[in-house]
Amino acid sequence: MATVGICSMLQAQISQPAELAYKVKNEAFNQSQVDSIARFMTDNLGPRLAASKMKLRAEEKVVDKLKALGFDNVRVEFASDFKKGGWDNEKNYVAMTAPYYCSFAANPKAWSGSTDGLVKAQCILLEANDTTDLAKYKGKLGGKIVLMPPTREYELSFRPMAKRYTDEELAEMSKDTRPNNSWGRRGAGNPAAKALRNAIDSLIKLEAPLAVIVGDGTFNIPGSRGVNYKVGDAEPVPEIVLPLEDHGRMVRLIKSGENVEMELDVQNTFTDNQKINNIIAEIPGTDPKLKNEVVLIGAHLDSWHGGTGGADNASGCITMIEAMRILKSLGVKPRRTIRLALWGGEEQGLYGSKGYARNNLFNSDENKKLPGYDDFALYLNMDFGSGKFKGVYLEENDMAYPYFEAWKQPLVSLGFDTFSPRKVGSTDHVSFSRLGLPAYQFIQDPLDYFRAYHTTMDTYERLSLNDLKVNAAIVAWLAYSAAMDNTHIPVKPGFPKNPD
Repeated sequence: MATVGICSMLQAQISQPAELAYKVKNEAFNQSQVDSIARFMTDNLGPRLAASKMKLRAEEKVVDKLKALGFDNVRVEFASDFKKGGWDNEKNYVAMTAPYYCSFAANPKAWSGSTDGLVKAQCILLEANDTTDLAKYKGKLGGKIVLMPPTREYELSFRPMAKRYTDEELAEMSKDTRPNNSWGRRGAGNPAAKALRNAIDSLIKLEAPLAVIVGDGTFNIPGSRGVNYKVGDAEPVPEIVLPLEDHGRMVRLIKSGENVEMELDVQNTFTDNQKINNIIAEIPGTDPKLKNEVVLIGAHLDSWHGGTGGADNASGCITMIEAMRILKSLGVKPRRTIRLALWGGEEQGLYGSKGYARNNLFNSDENKKLPGYDDFALYLNMDFGSGKFKGVYLEENDMAYPYFEAWKQPLVSLGFDTFSPRKVGSTDHVSFSRLGLPAYQFIQDPLDYFRAYHTTMDTYERLSLNDLKVNAAIVAWLAYSAAMDNTHIPVKPGFPKNPD
């Protein structure tokens, strides 16, 4: 009986006709709209910080775009409450004026406050090894600009600016690392360091300097970060990020005895938008028995505020929208519904995808699954930059292998042939995989992702359009294959269970 069961499962995975594979590739490579979608997602939409006015603007424009492409059931869908509310940067001028003038590429931290118009003041370097060192700064920071000490030094790197995975690296990824898993408890961090950070935060709030300057980002490109804030709190002190080079220059000047001064004009707007939305679109299923089952594909629409979120994660949105366009243009009639989800609030903690899972799949308060749980056939996520797909991280789900092996055949010639048993984290598939559901992130060539993401240079120029064309073809094929298969990848044994 066991042998019969195994054979039945293997026979359930269907490889779709080669003629359809040809049509998908032809549409993806000869009729591509990747570039126009890419320019729309970056240049036209601009930055898309969670709950910001720019994010709400982007939602309206994306809905119009998806409707124009002919997708069904296009809608903005509430996902989650968001206590931080909205925040937008309206003006940003930052310069050093003594010992000489130099304007800086700078980026205010999200949810930090504004300066009182154009302000000019002396810079004070705040250095402390422990909380007792802070006493010397009491009463001396008001009306000044505080420079926080460097958290890391710039080091010359001999690594290439961008790279692709080698065959050897991909082969290593295909190995199972579960025998080496460490199940020990994680440490609680450094209590002394945490206490010092909290004491510095309290001192800054009490002293109310004109601004706080930190260093983050290299090659004279500032990073994008945020501060702790929720609607109803007092407006935080303005915090401004400078690249390590500019920040380090001022720190060294102060330490050498120079008087360093800056002038700033940073204006930020807070809005009481305490919600995160997702954008949903569909190609409806047609099989009377399977049409309520969902093959979900997605990426996060929100970005940090400094650039236009090119690699992180317009690239994923471009790929998923183009994959849907390819299928729609071919007039396919999938048995299951293929659903596109563009998530909100990923950068702030997976708010969009967690909200979708909470609202549709599993009620953690009552510890019970919702109707959508059993209808969840697959989720494919893209959020590792603009690089070409090489395969899939299968989240230790051995039952997924035969499905992807059956579906991959037309994709091997595109370099898609690595299935890693490993888990990966920190992006939207986790909201579903933690429930035992078949939800996966693609293995992607890293390109220059780790140099550019979460910085002001994450723009259209970070996109590899030819890679995105390949990725869209792969997603279109896998989504359609999953929507047509007789069965879908099983939930992991022992699930559902409350992940909280």
